[in-house]
Amino acid sequence: MNFIPQHDQMDCGPACLAMIASHYGVDFGLQYLRDKSFITKEGVSLLGISEAAEKIGIKTVAAKSQLKYLDNSLLPCILHWNQNHFVVLYKISKNIFTRKPVFKIADPGHGYINLSEEKFKKNWISDEDKGVVLFLEPTEEFYKQSSHKEKKLSVQFLLHYLKPYKTQMVQMLLLLLVGTLTTLVFPVLTQKLMDDGVSKKDMSVISYILIAQLAFFLGNIIFNIFRNWIMLIVGTNINIRIISDFLKKLLKLPIKFFDTKLMGDFNQRIQDHERIESFLTSQSLITLFSAITFTVFFGVLWYYDLTILLVYMALTSISIVWSLFWMKKRKMLDYFRFQQRSENQESVYEIISGVSEMKLNQFEDYKRKRWEEIQQKLLKTNVRILKVDQIQMSGFEFINQLKNIIVTFLAASFVVKGSMTLGELLSVSYIIGQMNSPVNELIQFFRSLQDAKLSLSRLHEVHDYHEEEEEGQVPLLSEKYTEQNGIQRGIYCKNVSFQYEGPRSPHVLKNINLFIPEGKMTAIVGASGSGKTTLMKIFLKFYEPVEGEIFFNHLNAKDISPKDLRVNCGTVMQEGFVFSDTIERNIAAGDEDIDYLKLEKALDIANIRSFIEKLPLGLKTKIGTSGNGISGGQKQRILIARAVYKNPQLIFFDEATSALDADNEKVIHDNLQSFFKGKTVVIVAHRLSTVKNADQIIVLKHGEIVEQGSHQQLVSRKSDYYNLVKNQLELGG
Repeated sequence: MNFIPQHDQMDCGPACLAMIASHYGVDFGLQYLRDKSFITKEGVSLLGISEAAEKIGIKTVAAKSQLKYLDNSLLPCILHWNQNHFVVLYKISKNIFTRKPVFKIADPGHGYINLSEEKFKKNWISDEDKGVVLFLEPTEEFYKQSSHKEKKLSVQFLLHYLKPYKTQMVQMLLLLLVGTLTTLVFPVLTQKLMDDGVSKKDMSVISYILIAQLAFFLGNIIFNIFRNWIMLIVGTNINIRIISDFLKKLLKLPIKFFDTKLMGDFNQRIQDHERIESFLTSQSLITLFSAITFTVFFGVLWYYDLTILLVYMALTSISIVWSLFWMKKRKMLDYFRFQQRSENQESVYEIISGVSEMKLNQFEDYKRKRWEEIQQKLLKTNVRILKVDQIQMSGFEFINQLKNIIVTFLAASFVVKGSMTLGELLSVSYIIGQMNSPVNELIQFFRSLQDAKLSLSRLHEVHDYHEEEEEGQVPLLSEKYTEQNGIQRGIYCKNVSFQYEGPRSPHVLKNINLFIPEGKMTAIVGASGSGKTTLMKIFLKFYEPVEGEIFFNHLNAKDISPKDLRVNCGTVMQEGFVFSDTIERNIAAGDEDIDYLKLEKALDIANIRSFIEKLPLGLKTKIGTSGNGISGGQKQRILIARAVYKNPQLIFFDEATSALDADNEKVIHDNLQSFFKGKTVVIVAHRLSTVKNADQIIVLKHGEIVEQGSHQQLVSRKSDYYNLVKNQLELGG
């Protein structure tokens, strides 16, 4: 069974399933299994893993089982671990000495683990003497599956970032080459110093050689200064381009992709770019010229003595093999460190963002202790990495030192026998010292290459994910949308159903058949969790319906460009975001040049002018991240102004005035009535004042439409809508 680490915090389920599949001989990429298992920000459920397994041809049985029923004939299986994680139990063996059972676990977040029965029970048992287990058995259908391995980003992907900097790269190459050539002079000068200067007691030769050494040394310093300047400029520019391309690609992905990721996962990926940039601009070039240096000194050492060269090469080969062996161990630990650093960043971000709520609810100690637990996990991983690094480096240094001693002994014995001069001995010692440096650089290169490849595999998930915009999609206001063919114009929902977590998960929306007439106001009401916001997000193409279709006039929503659809929509979402920027930029949003006439109109309709005029910098006032420093009502008015500024054809408001006081709500409501004229408006709201003037009201309950009509019609029925608004109408008595 291949061990497959989880890339992100929520990947343990798909990673476990990928390991099981590899055990039976078929490889699946993590992203492929993520999509099949309906992973969310909360992670993946056992039901989701089971769904994915069934789709790839593996029969599953989920059970609460006692330990005695876990048998090698039923392994490998997936266990629910610590009630918040999934691991693979792949073998149960017995300790050679105690004959007690040893449980062999593949934990996608930690690696291979051997546990005693007591520790195994502590982590697995969740209900008296039982734990949750998913047994898996491949069917014939599974063996017909072809592998769905994730594609690797090629070297060409990296090299195209170097193309714009050809001149600078050539300059760096020349500087490195000149620096390499100057180092070749030193062993010759050292030999001449001893044989022609010291041995013959010629002070003039000694002086000339020492001056020449100083000149070459100063030249090397100057070359290094220029090289470091070029490396800094090129490296920084490449890093900017890589991260910019990453963000560009990221922003083209559908909302579904972001539903499975946490803030820490993205932060860690951005930091990964530094390792790629380091590999491209410094480590690869240095290694290239280290190889040239090594080759030249190899020839010089061969000239001095073949025996010394053979001994040197034999021991050098052993030291390289030793280092590469331990690098394989280090590779897995890098995945775990990535995940734990991501978890750490997420925890810190949450503490800073939620500080007021923590203080209000005395949550500080719990969150701080949770952060400390993450630090302890990170410490354990760092200790494991340090252990591997120390074993690798200690062995490498020991073999290197042994090599130096043996070579020095051989050279000294040749001097004693008279077959080598003292100057040649010092020259050989210098050459060995210079050849050790390229070997160290080679090991660093392999480590840097490994880091870059690991980083690329994580970035590949973003670069290879399908974009939201698809080929062949058309603008909303295309000929099909605007043509007249006798049908009533508006938005049609035909048998629309939606689930977040797969076919066997609860329906958020079920068989929605709905018509929203063009140029009219439609209000959607219902209790919390009835599916109102989800329906709004489907209209905006954040999600695709699981079943059914949506039409904008004659145009199927699937055929509409998501970006163009949103260009023509003015939207205020329940969780609307205010950026860390000026008020005017928050309202004008994507407009490079702000239209101040439109801006003034938006301020008036959103009734926010008086608030802005009181600020010293007015519209130029900068707001804190996520709207820090302004009230909820002021934030909502900025969001309304942003939607009005666009002057769109379609308006979607999700609880757009929920944070406003009664006076402000009335003023804005009255202002919006004239703005809404001739526009298709969909409003999700609880307040009667917002919805009672709507042309039609849709009542959702448990994801289904239970009532539809005008305010008066629905009130007269005294059913679900009546119960929702009776307190506001004072009908309860």
